[in-house]
Amino acid sequence: MAFKFLTQELAIDLGTANTVIYMNDKKVIDEPSIVAVDAYTGKFQAVGTKAKQMHERTNPHIRTIRPLKDGVIADFDAAEIMIRELIKMINYKRSFFTPSLKMVVGIPQGSTEVEKRAIRDSSEHAGGRDIYMIYEPMAAALGIGMDVLEPTGNMIVDIGGGTTEIAVISLGGIVAYQSIKVAGDIFTSEIQQYMKQQHNIRIGEITAEEIKIKIGAAITDLEQDIEPFEVKGPNIMTAHPVTASVTSQEIAHCLDKQLARIEQGIIQVLENTPPELYQDIVDKGIALTGGGALIRGLDQRLSKKINIPFHVSEDPLRAVARGTCAALKNVDKYPFLMR
Repeated sequence: MAFKFLTQELAIDLGTANTVIYMNDKKVIDEPSIVAVDAYTGKFQAVGTKAKQMHERTNPHIRTIRPLKDGVIADFDAAEIMIRELIKMINYKRSFFTPSLKMVVGIPQGSTEVEKRAIRDSSEHAGGRDIYMIYEPMAAALGIGMDVLEPTGNMIVDIGGGTTEIAVISLGGIVAYQSIKVAGDIFTSEIQQYMKQQHNIRIGEITAEEIKIKIGAAITDLEQDIEPFEVKGPNIMTAHPVTASVTSQEIAHCLDKQLARIEQGIIQVLENTPPELYQDIVDKGIALTGGGALIRGLDQRLSKKINIPFHVSEDPLRAVARGTCAALKNVDKYPFLMR
């Protein structure tokens, strides 16, 4: 017990788009999941916001890497660098010792044993000594205050950066589940394609993401009017600079096909849900979490399509991170945590 102060407890949401770290119930890191390295030596250059500022704007000597793709580690070395450097950002004032790290890391429900091993190894190489993992739908449910151990049905739709995870939870377990590779990254890519095809203008990933955040919508008839977004870029044919005005209605049409895939996934999970739990879900409604839940009118669209109320949770972007934090404080209480 005398050495407890040498142990640092971290709750990590290792997301495709953003990595969030909580320590002592406080958010200490909230950075884009991206690393910049020297293209020739592989030496670390920047992480998080600084690395994202370099993304698509670098010279050939610097390479930016997104270590996670579709919610799992795609580049083991870059993931290890990212976790290590983000932890260093927390401990930059410490000079006499490096604390032993106890971690709870959120992982996708559909992770294979190989992918789990990669996350565990990356965490260990970054300094982790006592590592737990929690499935992201369960973490998201904890993060929005659901009692996941009660014998009733709760349903959550977590729309992240790489995947949308749909889960029915009861008695501390996931009863029905589906993961769809349609989420924030796909929405961004669709907007890039739309601008190319409809406006003959070439835009980068960062600009497409800005359009998604500023005017992204799931329905054309929003209650609140949104000002059109001005986009500047090169014309595809002439390379001359052009300006295009994009409306939220256009983005709603642009994202329609991908949102329909999420709707289909939700319907399939409901089909596989036991009748008693289904009734609970109808009564309580379905919770929307993740960055994708912030798309305007998405809850209205899904409620109309599926005839069950959908609710956007408070601060949906950080739901998984808050849930991993809750799990960290109660590792003995939750049997679903994995070592």
